[in-house]
Amino acid sequence: MAGTLQLLADNETEMKFLSKNHCLVEIKNVATRFLLLPVEEKAELCRLRIIVGNETVQAMNVRLAVGQIDYFVPVDLARYAGKHVLVDVQAAGDVHKNGSWKDHVCWSHIRLSDAFDTVNREKWRPIYHHTPAYGWMNDPNGLFYKDGLYHLYYQWNPYGSQWENMHWGHSVSRDLVHWENKGMTLAPDALGTIFSGCAVVDHENTAGFGKGAVVAFYTSAGESQMQSMAYSKDNGASFVKYDGNPVVTADVPDFRDPHVFWHRETARWVMLLAAGQEMRIYSSSNLKDWQYESAFGEGWGNHDGVWECPDLIKLPVRGTNKEKWMLICNINPGGPFGGNATQYFIGQFDGHRFTCEDQPDETKWMDYGKDHYAAITFDNAPDGRHILMAWMSNWQYANLVPTLQYRSANAVPCDIDLFEHAGKTYVGRTPAKELLALRGRRLLKRSAAARRTFDAEKGAYELLVNIKPSAAGQTRLSLQNEKGERVVLTYDVAAATLSVDRTLSGETDFSDAFKAVTTAPVRGQISGLRIFVDKSSVEVFDADGRLSLTHLVFPTQPYNTLLLQNGRGNEADVEVYELR
Repeated sequence: MAGTLQLLADNETEMKFLSKNHCLVEIKNVATRFLLLPVEEKAELCRLRIIVGNETVQAMNVRLAVGQIDYFVPVDLARYAGKHVLVDVQAAGDVHKNGSWKDHVCWSHIRLSDAFDTVNREKWRPIYHHTPAYGWMNDPNGLFYKDGLYHLYYQWNPYGSQWENMHWGHSVSRDLVHWENKGMTLAPDALGTIFSGCAVVDHENTAGFGKGAVVAFYTSAGESQMQSMAYSKDNGASFVKYDGNPVVTADVPDFRDPHVFWHRETARWVMLLAAGQEMRIYSSSNLKDWQYESAFGEGWGNHDGVWECPDLIKLPVRGTNKEKWMLICNINPGGPFGGNATQYFIGQFDGHRFTCEDQPDETKWMDYGKDHYAAITFDNAPDGRHILMAWMSNWQYANLVPTLQYRSANAVPCDIDLFEHAGKTYVGRTPAKELLALRGRRLLKRSAAARRTFDAEKGAYELLVNIKPSAAGQTRLSLQNEKGERVVLTYDVAAATLSVDRTLSGETDFSDAFKAVTTAPVRGQISGLRIFVDKSSVEVFDADGRLSLTHLVFPTQPYNTLLLQNGRGNEADVEVYELR
């Protein structure tokens, strides 16, 4: 043995250095809830195994601090109370490039604790957007509604604020905007880590797990990607993994993100899976045995990146008695302004095959900002609603944005439908009605003044912009702070475009890809805008829900000044409401 060091002042705990890159932390009698691990984001990953009774019961990759501590992450030891636990730590790569393994700062700061502090320490944590309590989050998963609660699961790394160790985290809400953290729901197992998926309410007990059971489908990401399922008899609070997993396999490297729904016309379940550069469609009568039906994608839409996170949903067309199907295909990279984005296809689905009505080379984007991805809808939503949630970030810089305690938020929830313009059908996104209840005091009365300053101390508000456009005019709205940091919106009537410029929005130097001007096509004249501002985001919707641009921003101070410019006959005014 190379030597031992005392961990804390507890004779029940020891650290044993076994080689130049191998350490064993021995906890002889677990008497506290958490083992707290110090993390340094630029450090190399270490592989940790929690060993109880000579068996590995948990494993995770953690960037243990070498020279400085960015934050702590917890390992929950509650289930091992009173037991002898070993934490086997192995470093990857050459640990001596940063000095002696024993001298790394993590060893003197690992500690046991009865509590883990999740009090917000981030100035950019949103006020009314969903975020994880701590750690990394990406795709929304398993969205469903049941018994008055919306359930949002998500791709989660509880052991760091960068992508790694994929679990499903869980939050619940009664109103889509106030979320309660429920912690971990699905953890990695022998089949792999837990990638994205969905959840459905099995009203008729087709799977045999009970009437009204919640059945989740997810990708087991091990040596290969395959589809597994789990079921819940307590309304999604906990899940039991199906002992017949995996339920769907294929010889495709990128084979993931199952989305399941009940197809009423054929009285069967339908599953969509992203398989490389196409979507594959399967069917089942019992959620366990799946039959391949067809594929869609070859030669259609954008193929500049991997296809991911599908959804397929029947939607009404505004102002008509028609319904059409929309197939959602999230893609990374390949977005119109770099990185990820959400494309979609409109057509018909007969339970076996999706047929697109557009031209193969046409690409329709759901959002024209930089930060809208992995968009999927809730199963079993009330009142016939079709509610969509998206991850508000971009893989070009998601691991780099200037927060540490947590990374990533979800965009505001939206109700979706379809509308027609110039002989084509497009998706409409309207901010969910629940957002109206967030409005508090009016920060700025309706005004057409060119420059107005208002109380934006909390950094969370909604702007309502009313526009009377001329045939060739422009309206430009600049949101800025005392440091000159700003986001500029420009509506160009003649060009039929709406653009957002965030190149001078605040902190931007963490990634060369962050500075951006994005532009959306306007389908019909814009009569108004709804702009949702939170501490680290600006989401722009036209008043009729026909276009949107979603962006992250990191201003060093809240934007508290409006500059409004109208040109060539345009008229506009603005009012502002605090959101809480």
